[in-house]
Amino acid sequence: MAGYLQTLMRDLESPVEVRRFGSGWFAGFFGLLFAISGLVMVVALKFPAWFTTPELQIVRDWGGFRTAIHVILLASYALALLSLLLRPRKVLGMTTLAIGLGAALLGGASVEADNAGGWGMFFGLDFFIVNLLATGFMYAPLERFVPHRREQRLFRNEWREDLFYFLVSSMFVQILAFLSLAPSQIINANTSNWQAFRAMVADLPWLVQFAIVLVASDMLQYWYHRLFHKVPFLWGFHAVHHSAKSMDWLAGSRMHIVEVVLLRAVTSLPLFTLGFGASVMQAYIGFIYVWSSLLHANVGGNFNRLGHWIATPRFHHWHHGLEREAFDVNFAIHFPWIDKLFGTFHLPEDRWPKDYGIPEDVPRGYGPQFLYPWTRTGKKSDEPGTEPAE
Repeated sequence: MAGYLQTLMRDLESPVEVRRFGSGWFAGFFGLLFAISGLVMVVALKFPAWFTTPELQIVRDWGGFRTAIHVILLASYALALLSLLLRPRKVLGMTTLAIGLGAALLGGASVEADNAGGWGMFFGLDFFIVNLLATGFMYAPLERFVPHRREQRLFRNEWREDLFYFLVSSMFVQILAFLSLAPSQIINANTSNWQAFRAMVADLPWLVQFAIVLVASDMLQYWYHRLFHKVPFLWGFHAVHHSAKSMDWLAGSRMHIVEVVLLRAVTSLPLFTLGFGASVMQAYIGFIYVWSSLLHANVGGNFNRLGHWIATPRFHHWHHGLEREAFDVNFAIHFPWIDKLFGTFHLPEDRWPKDYGIPEDVPRGYGPQFLYPWTRTGKKSDEPGTEPAE
């Protein structure tokens, strides 16, 4: 089994010249993507108490949802057959057919739900697939047609680690939300005298509320972010995020789970304690998912003037640069003018970082990286995490 998976990974990571149009690679890749997506959604429909996200119930109730799953599975079969016809190595096509067959055996798009109750806890398999497909189909074409680094491949080094981080943050969305919202719930429970202020905020126009949320959350994130660079122990968590040696839309998901909880707790404070409308909060949460992926994406464009006021990929890429000039700069997520206010802005005209990552030797793999904040030893004075003396 391990040998088969290694062969599959080698085929997915084939050099660009081997993946040319007409080689059967693209048919195999998209067939595999559709087959996995179909299987995951069938499993979610089969065991809704365990694998579905309540917030996505409106999607599952849509009349065309099961038809869409059926079409996706049929497309995976057709693409698998095309890949088998065109490609000398058959592993992509055969894997796609096997996964599609598994989905069919479970019941396919007509699967009946097992209504047995769970433990009151769910794993967001449906959220993972919807999030992956929506974000991937949004940014993968951009990275292909307007890339910053043309030589960077879709299946670049460490893509498996980053995909696993993406999976973990999606699957454990309920637990992460519970932990992240705990500070907001404590504040709300002990600030009943804020009701007049909250009512005033709720009466503001929707766009004004959204703008306030953007600025307030970014100001909080700026100091949170800078603190994780300044304090050595906290840097151990944030170093995991900075250890990515390639930048693309998936790299942004590489974050230690402790940092994810703390970051979401900080950003949720103004949203859930000051009286903003529910639709404003939902819009911001959706916006930040899209925005974070864009900032990390391998998307070109210098945007020299815009980058001074609105965060762009180049602005955030400098935050991940390996050069000394890139250390401890550009902490803002939305508004670079916040970095200007506090002296951490860096955006040299028409220049990008040459390399990404950190001098620190962060181990590979989710498990070792999870333990890294507690196992790391020392650091040099010129690493990120040590701000230069004034």
